[in-house]
Amino acid sequence: MGNIILIVVTVLVGLATLFILALIFREFALWLQAFAAGAGVGFWDLIAMRFRKVNSAVIVLTRIQSVKAGLDIGTKELETHYMARGRVPNVVNAMIAADRAEIELPWRMACAIDLAGRDIFEAVQTSVNPKVIDCPNPDGGRMTIDAVAQDGIQLKARARVTVRANIARLIGGATEETIVARVGEGIVTTIGSASSHKAVLENPDNISKTVLEKGLDAGTAFEILSVDIADIDVGDNIGAKIQADQAEADKRRFQAEAEKRRAMAVAQEQEHSAEEQKNRALVVLAEAEVPKAMAEAFRSGNLGIMDYYKMRNIQADTSMRSNIAGEEDGSPNSGS
Repeated sequence: MGNIILIVVTVLVGLATLFILALIFREFALWLQAFAAGAGVGFWDLIAMRFRKVNSAVIVLTRIQSVKAGLDIGTKELETHYMARGRVPNVVNAMIAADRAEIELPWRMACAIDLAGRDIFEAVQTSVNPKVIDCPNPDGGRMTIDAVAQDGIQLKARARVTVRANIARLIGGATEETIVARVGEGIVTTIGSASSHKAVLENPDNISKTVLEKGLDAGTAFEILSVDIADIDVGDNIGAKIQADQAEADKRRFQAEAEKRRAMAVAQEQEHSAEEQKNRALVVLAEAEVPKAMAEAFRSGNLGIMDYYKMRNIQADTSMRSNIAGEEDGSPNSGS
């Protein structure tokens, strides 16, 4: 019975030993690798990294890389940035590139830029090797920046902006989209203030000078080195189109006003016709009263038979004279 217990204990101890060896073998290899490279990393620190779920291989390799490049970045700083979900290899590569290019890049600033979501290594590369940005960005669906000079002629321009990353302004600085928007605004303003499109075509470099003088890189993560007009073409005569549209609008307005006046004239004519009919009716009513008045005059003795015949003779004479006058003038009423 005692032998069985001894065997079981021996087996358990052996398994525990194998587990411990397997646990520390990888860390021992990393410790030995760092020791051989002259970038000392504490063995117990490597063990602790495993329990903190830190990739010790990344820490050791970046530590060796920084020491070989002449940058003494401590293990704690590397581990802290890793636990903050930072890209440790990217930051170390950026610091090495900045050191070679003699660009000041402290570790804390590099970590802050990386945690802000910026690619710090790409920023250092852009700072050393300037980047060219198309304006407008073809991915946005527009190929040219369209503007109209004061003579009404449209110009379509494309520019290429050479920028260099400003490491000190990467935190909180605006991105490439802001550069493209500001340069586009500057081009539109410059073309719009030109008295003639010919002046712009003769000296397109004036656009670059005007845009650069505006300091469009203020508050951005870049420094504008140059603005080059890649192409400029003549578009439509926008001024003529606007004048034609205005003339058509004026024509329609005048037609509407004329139609309004015509309708008012027709209405007024109808009113006059109604007034005339009313007056004629009054005349007919007045004429109907004449026989009554004459009859009353006969009854009252104010009008005699001879007076009535004299009046009729005068009326007949007047009618004859009117007919004769109508025949001599060639009136259509002659002979009536």
